[in-house]
Amino acid sequence: MMKLRFSWLGVVTFFILMITIAPFLVIIPSSFTSANFVSFPSEGLSLKWYTGMMNMPGLLEAVVFSLQLATVTAILSTGFGIFAGLCIAKYNFKGKQTINTLLLSPLALPSLIIGIALLVYFTYLGLAGSFTGLLLAHVLITIPYVIRFVLTGMATFDDNLEKAAAILGAKPTRTFWDVTFPLIRSAVVSGAVFSFLISFDNVTISLFLVSAESMTLPLMIFNYIQQNLSPLISAVSTMVILLSLIPIIILEKVYGLDRLFGLNSNSH
Repeated sequence: MMKLRFSWLGVVTFFILMITIAPFLVIIPSSFTSANFVSFPSEGLSLKWYTGMMNMPGLLEAVVFSLQLATVTAILSTGFGIFAGLCIAKYNFKGKQTINTLLLSPLALPSLIIGIALLVYFTYLGLAGSFTGLLLAHVLITIPYVIRFVLTGMATFDDNLEKAAAILGAKPTRTFWDVTFPLIRSAVVSGAVFSFLISFDNVTISLFLVSAESMTLPLMIFNYIQQNLSPLISAVSTMVILLSLIPIIILEKVYGLDRLFGLNSNSH
């Protein structure tokens, strides 16, 4: 008979896990309540709040807008992030550490400060309240994640593979697509996924730059709970959770968790 052994590491891990999933244990069950107010534990069982989402003004438009914004943000951030990450990882040049610090600085600066600064700057440029301004802001805060993942992928990269390709006559573009990119693909995918999710879920930066015609889903939820905290918002929040999990689940099936999050960045 196997004896159970007490472990402080296991206890700490359990509490961290409970803290992590606690919001899900509250929001998701409360979206199925039959009561007219958010309660935990839920009172009764009903799907009326999910059917009620269909009549929520502006919900579909906010979902579509957020998905479009997050998709374009992920594409641009991944493109720029790959270029910047490869330059930092492969080349030595004057001011390299300073440039690297500046590129990663949005990770350290408070989102509130970034939002205020961008509002002032974009107002001067005439971009405040526009899709372009909001897109540039989201790209600014997501590029660092792509760069970090690319740098992680390049940490164990063997430069001799590129040299061998060059010796065999491959041009730089061909070398990148046939040699470099396949080896860092999992890191790039991880960066793209994080860029999409961070853009899709962002509130602080978007709060300063959206207009009435370009309302993101997280901001719509934020504005709604200022006036009414009904189980309808729990149903919408549950939908957001599912939309956020879908990309990770799909990519986990394709790549596996180790490759998706760069734990084995050199695997094919």
